[in-house]
Amino acid sequence: MLFLVKLAVKAMAFVLLALVVYLGVTAVQIYLTSRQSSNQPAQAIIVMGSAEYDGRPSPDLKARLSEALDLYRSGRAPLVAVTGGRIAGDLYTEAGVSAAWLEHRGVPPSALVVGGGADSYENLGSIADPLKARGVSTVLMVTDPFHEDRSMAIAGTFGFEAMSSPTTTSPITGLATVPYFAKETVAVAFGRIVGYGLLSNTAHPAAG
Repeated sequence: MLFLVKLAVKAMAFVLLALVVYLGVTAVQIYLTSRQSSNQPAQAIIVMGSAEYDGRPSPDLKARLSEALDLYRSGRAPLVAVTGGRIAGDLYTEAGVSAAWLEHRGVPPSALVVGGGADSYENLGSIADPLKARGVSTVLMVTDPFHEDRSMAIAGTFGFEAMSSPTTTSPITGLATVPYFAKETVAVAFGRIVGYGLLSNTAHPAAG
C-alpha cells in the first residue's frame, strides 16, 4: 500500500513538473512571437477585434487599426479584414467601427472585409470564408503583441498562412502586459491540446 502511495505521489509530481515545463516553454514562445514582425507582403491584413466606445475605437483598437492602415498604405496587402462583434447594450460592432475608421482614412469599401465574433476564434471564423472566396491564403495578423501567437495559431486552423505584424503603439505596455501574457499562455497551452474551436464553443455555446 505504501508503495502505491509513493508511486502515486511520484506520478503526480512528474505530471506537475511536465505541466510547469510545458507552460514555461509556451510562455517563451508567446513572448518571442510578440517581438517578431514580418516584412513580407500578404494577400490580406486581419485586424483582431477589441473594444469600441459608442462608435469610436478604444485606444487598444485604434492602435491595431493604425498598424493595419500603415500596412495597407505601404502596399503590404490589398485587403483589410476587420473583426469583432458587440456586447449586450452596444449599438455598434467592433468590426463596424473599425471599417468606418479605415474608410474615413481612405481605405475603400471594396478593400474591406467586415466580420464579427465574440472571441478570437469567432473573429477569425467570421472572415475566413469571405477571404478564401477572394483567393486569400496569406495574411498579416494585426493585434497586440501578447495576442499575436494565439491569433496566428487560430488563423492556421482556418487554413491561412499567417505572418506576424503586431501593433507597436499598443496602450498596454510594461508590467501591465504581464497578466495578458499569463492569460495567453494558458489559452495557447490548452488550445494546442483540446483545440481552439472547442475552447470557443465552451465559452460561447450556441444558443438553443
